[in-house]
Formats: sequence, structure tokens, C-alpha cells
Amino acid sequence: MEQARPSAKPRSASAEMPNLIGVDREEMAAMLRGVGVPDRQVKMRVSQLWNWLYVRGVSDFDDMANVSKDLRSTLRAHFTIARPEIVEEQVSNDGTRKWLLRFPPRGAGRPVEVETVYIPEAGRGTLCVSSQVGCTLTCSFCHTGTQRLVRNLTAEEILSQLLLARDRLGDFPDRDVPQGSMVPSSDRKITNVVMMGMGEPLYNFEEVKKALLIASDGDGLSLSKRRITLSTSGVVPEIYRTGDEIGVMLAISLHAVRDDLRDILVPINKRYPLKELIEACRNYPGVSNARRITFEYVMLKDVNDSLQDARDLVKLLKGVPAKINLIPFNPWPGTNYQCSDWEQIEKFADFINQAGYASPIRTPRGRDILAACGQLKSESERMKKTDRMAFEAMMIAGHGED
Repeated sequence: MEQARPSAKPRSASAEMPNLIGVDREEMAAMLRGVGVPDRQVKMRVSQLWNWLYVRGVSDFDDMANVSKDLRSTLRAHFTIARPEIVEEQVSNDGTRKWLLRFPPRGAGRPVEVETVYIPEAGRGTLCVSSQVGCTLTCSFCHTGTQRLVRNLTAEEILSQLLLARDRLGDFPDRDVPQGSMVPSSDRKITNVVMMGMGEPLYNFEEVKKALLIASDGDGLSLSKRRITLSTSGVVPEIYRTGDEIGVMLAISLHAVRDDLRDILVPINKRYPLKELIEACRNYPGVSNARRITFEYVMLKDVNDSLQDARDLVKLLKGVPAKINLIPFNPWPGTNYQCSDWEQIEKFADFINQAGYASPIRTPRGRDILAACGQLKSESERMKKTDRMAFEAMMIAGHGED
């Protein structure tokens, strides 16, 4: 495992100025009019800014070469496009990267921290994005669920995770590439985005929706909606809205096939039991064999991993175009659960495959830096203040400010 700090200290986001990241075109136009941009120029300026922010990935107004010096000065005086602060960057032995990011306070609140994870694989790279600081769901096997909810993230903060990751991975075009040039999808390091980080995305629906519609905008970040997956523990009313209003791929944190067990593992089941959840999946807009719903199933030894559980899972999902991801449980400090034996996981997978469902076993990634599924939790919740100060002093001494 490696730990790294940025080679140059980036300009971090400010709570004192509105950020142009995360607003839609209409909002951006209104913001520009508010600082004196003439009506006849607004549409052109919005188009320019959109390209610089989301195609070229700039985080400083001075880099916007085709924007006049006077307008750049006006923008700098009233707005920010800065990235969040990187508190810590870790690189796993398997190449997985995890960033602990700090966002400035909102209103009377305090600065908050979230974790974002990049998982490189053959032919693709997946970014796992957080939607909340902490979580309210208290899923008993999930480390994030042990951290109380602090607040929802804004669309700006959700998108900033993607922009910062692309910065750090060199995934934006070079500045000398002609304006308008796009990063070819085949060459992108981040090809897929999953809303599977900290929090329940559907308890922050409006901000997640705004962020994902910008991420999938064809004139900007241009991620295909088929390469964006939103994972929910089962907020049934918002599942329908997700299909209608966002149109991305859907994943369900299932983990149990009986209400009595799921009530324990995923307590939201008490409000939206399995019958309602599966009905919502069956009627998810656009669902088909070409656009299957992914069901995530963490393998817990002697809890949900019997062949009877496998039979009941097949029965439960009958008629739903589905793929079932089997996730070996990733341990975290203080948990009482154990991962199922590998032989049992393979038996479980074989049964489901024979029943006609794709059932890949997810390879655990980033376990050594607590970046695997179910392990995310703000580092500030794990480290005492004195430990943090000592860590930061060590990093500054070791890496300097150059």
C-alpha cells in the first residue's frame, strides 16, 4: 500500500463563493447575467464555460484561453471552480486508489470529508462515488453504516469527485489539444461511474440527479448512461423516479432473500419489504435483457450463503432481467461477520448460473486500504486528531510542497 500527497498543493474549493460546477445550463446563465454578462453573450459564454469545465477539466479561470481577461477577472471575483482538498491519497497493492476529500462548510456547518475509490480493471476503470457524508441505513455488515449521517452532498460535491479523480489520473485532454477535442472513450481511465460510495443515493435524489445528468451530458463529461450505475438499498418510490428522470443503470443491495433476515442486514427492508422492492425492479423503466438490473449479494458465512438461499434467490428474481454480483464479505474493524468459505461461494454461484442468471464473483479490490465494498468510512472517523496531525506533519516532511 502506498500513501501519496499531490505534488503541488491545489487551490481548494471555497465556501464563500458559489461554484459553477454542478449547476445546469439555465442556472449558469442566470449566474452570468447576475455579474453583468450581456444577454446576447450569455449562451455563448455558457457553452465556453461548459467546455472548459467538463471537456478540458480546468480548475482555474486563468486557463480559459478563449475567455477575455476582463471576464476571467469577473468570474474569479464572484465564483469558484476549485477542487476539494485531498486530505489523503492511498494506492492499494492491486492498483486501487482511494481519496479522502474535504469539502468546505455549508452555511453554519463544518468542513466534511468523504471517500472516493478508483478501481482499474482490464479494459475499464470504475470510479465509486459517494452521495452523502455518512449514512442513515445502518446495514449491519457495512462499515459506512457505523458512521452517522452528517449531511447530503451537493451536485457540485458529487461531480467534483469525478473531476478530481480525472485530474489525478491524467484523464483530461492536454491543455494544448485544440478546444472541443474529447478524450476518446477507449482511452479513458474512468469509463464507468458507480454511485456505490458512502450514503444512500436515493435519499439525496435531487442532487444526485443533477450531478448524473451533467456527467452524462454529451457536450461535457459525456459518460454513457449505460456506464453509470446507481446502487440503492431499496428506496422504492425513488426507484421509479430514477428510471424516469435519470435513466441510468440500477443496482440493488439485496443481500437476503427473506424479510426476517433482510430486516437485520438491510433495515430499510422494514419500510420497503422484498415484495415491494422486487415489484419496483420488475417495472423499472427501460429494464430488459439488454439493460439488466444488478443485484448485489454479500456472502456472509452461515448467514445467507446456503444452497437453499440460492434456490430462494432464483425464485425471488423470477421474471426480472437480472445479473447477480456475489461479493465476498470484506472485513472491517469491529465486525462480527465472516466471509463465506470460497468453496461455498463457488457452489452458490454455480447453482445460480445453472438457473440462467449471470453470477460473477466480485474480486475483492483495495482491501489493504479499506477501499473495498462496504469498507468506506471517513478517515476522520477512524483517526484521532493527534494522529491526523502527526500524519500530516510526516507527509509534509516527506514530500514537501513542491
